[in-house]
Amino acid sequence: MTQLTDPQPSQIPLVGQLTLADIFVSLTAGWYDFRQAPQFGLFFSAVYVVIGFGLVMVGAGHVSWVLTISLAFPLAAPFAAVGLYEVSRRLENGTPLKWSEVLGVVWKERTRQVPWIGAIIVIYVLFWTFLAHMIFALFMGLSVMKNVTTSFDIFLTPQGMTMVAVELVVGAILAFLLFGLTVVSLPLLLEKEIDFVTAMLVSLRAVFENLTTMLVWAVIIAVLSIVALVPVFLGLFIVLPILGHATWHLYRRVLYDPV
Repeated sequence: MTQLTDPQPSQIPLVGQLTLADIFVSLTAGWYDFRQAPQFGLFFSAVYVVIGFGLVMVGAGHVSWVLTISLAFPLAAPFAAVGLYEVSRRLENGTPLKWSEVLGVVWKERTRQVPWIGAIIVIYVLFWTFLAHMIFALFMGLSVMKNVTTSFDIFLTPQGMTMVAVELVVGAILAFLLFGLTVVSLPLLLEKEIDFVTAMLVSLRAVFENLTTMLVWAVIIAVLSIVALVPVFLGLFIVLPILGHATWHLYRRVLYDPV
């Protein structure tokens, strides 16, 4: 009788050096992967587009639904990203792309480490939301109550502009930290048998040892994602698959196995 054994833990990969040229090469490879298998890119990017539409459709007046959909996003998004990474990995290895196998890999991730990443992102988003409300209360708490969704005058006051500036700075710092925790950890968890804490620490090390290049990569992701939102989220169908595939190739360039 054959006994099933747990996979052996993988060695912790080492961090290499990235250049700006690596970003260009990764983006080119991401575009190539999307062109090779557009059906997968469109399918997995639909997760983000549907959630975006959901947030718009429920409206600001339905707080419970907005909160529910907002929390569903960080739980679903890592699995969609894993799907894109798996497609790139199969194209890289010359493995046939079959829907049943690709989706099977994504489904299998539910029993591995990716759900922990999703849980961490949920906690992170909740903390971020709480902090944003705290900053708003600290600056605007003593102001005359106004409906900020219909009157923006309050944001044009010196106090309002200071509050917006602080919110933007804090948001940028928290966004980059979340980027640092996930940019390498998600593809690493797909490829290796490694725990999510170690994966996030490796990801942070990869970011801070390549700070300039990773800052540029984070800005590219932010700018392209914002631009893709303009045509009613439809640009995400193109931008997100390319960025997802490119992230896999950047991951392959920054990490390598010990000899």
